Amino acid sequence: MKKLSMFQITLLAVFGALAVAGVLIFALAVGGGNAKTVGPVTIWGTLDSGAFTTVLRQVADVDASMNQVSYVQKDTSTFQSELTEALASGQGPDIFVMTDSYAVKDAEKVVSIPFKSFSETQFKNTFAEAAESFIGSDGILALPFAADPLVLYWNRDMLSSAGFSQPPGYWDQLFTMAQKLTVRDDSGSILKSALAFGEYQNVANAKDILAALILQAGGTITGKDSVGNLQSALVSKTGGISSQATVSALRFFTEFADPSKDDYSWNRSLPDARTSFTSGDLALYVGFVSEEAKIARMNPNLNFAIAPLPQIRNAERALNVARVYAFAAPKSGKNPSSAILVASVLSSSDNAQALSSALALPPVRRDLLEKSAGGDVDLFNKMTIISHSWLDPDPVATAGIFRAMIEDTTSGAALINEAVSRADQQLGHLLSQQRE
Repeated sequence: MKKLSMFQITLLAVFGALAVAGVLIFALAVGGGNAKTVGPVTIWGTLDSGAFTTVLRQVADVDASMNQVSYVQKDTSTFQSELTEALASGQGPDIFVMTDSYAVKDAEKVVSIPFKSFSETQFKNTFAEAAESFIGSDGILALPFAADPLVLYWNRDMLSSAGFSQPPGYWDQLFTMAQKLTVRDDSGSILKSALAFGEYQNVANAKDILAALILQAGGTITGKDSVGNLQSALVSKTGGISSQATVSALRFFTEFADPSKDDYSWNRSLPDARTSFTSGDLALYVGFVSEEAKIARMNPNLNFAIAPLPQIRNAERALNVARVYAFAAPKSGKNPSSAILVASVLSSSDNAQALSSALALPPVRRDLLEKSAGGDVDLFNKMTIISHSWLDPDPVATAGIFRAMIEDTTSGAALINEAVSRADQQLGHLLSQQRE
């Protein structure tokens, strides 16, 4: 039998001791259930079912008690609404795959693993910083297993034709590159673009890109007040650098959508950024690791490569953002104690490695990220190591706030400082409503 990790041994010991003593404190805390028997456990998520089926089969071959664990792939566009309805009716899964962006919004739906069973320090020592959104006020909300960091996709033909042998490593290199890579017709219309920055509606990752720029500049998006309540931090409340960082990031992002600038290379009339890139009309595309296979399928003949997300020159440290996937046990589940046990098994080192390999995503465990790897795998791991997270109170609502901040700037409806101030107020209002 495969050797269990110390975390799994600890959980099993806790479950076993409580059952023998007849106290069942932990089981009562999570809603009951026989912790010694896994039984049927259904997992819902939006990630590839083939990858999960393969890994779950391998796990069951080693431990027969896991042979009733199954995974159901759901549609990304309807997953959150379907999950909410199913949990409310008591017909939901035993485990669902939670992303870091929903850790705040869905915190009340899940069973927290008490800090006495898995401390905050243990969590931070086990998982990369990008996973820290899953640290709740009373315990660990979910157990991470994979990450999806931002990277830079670059068209090798377009860059070499313009005289560039390498993609940019620093953001300030883009000013010159944009002027040489962008091609316009006699009327000024863009035929080929250097970079898809400056708009929201046709830049699918605009929110994540702007968030990364804000964090790289030393700013924050949300933070905790003196009593632990989440508050907006786009504008500093204590005279810090958050306001300056947000303004600087927004100014840079929208620079490339300003027709009056020499580095103008993008506008909202163009096709969406990924389509432009796969068509060979966009030189640089900031996207997630998970998009690599889609890009290759959309244009098998595209001569592209992948590079690290550019950084701010002379910054104290490199920084990125990543989506993080984790196993969460809903409070309405029929057997939450077994669900947590299954989550711990699947997020253990060997199984997390198997899942990340099957999903073609980097792991989020520190012991796996430090292993030597070659090619793009090494790049993906390094991008995960430097990734940070921020506490997003409501991904859909904050997407609207980010969109307004960007479009108010590019349309001229507001000056950059005004757009940032308005976004900070809107985010603060959202958080106030959630506390009521």
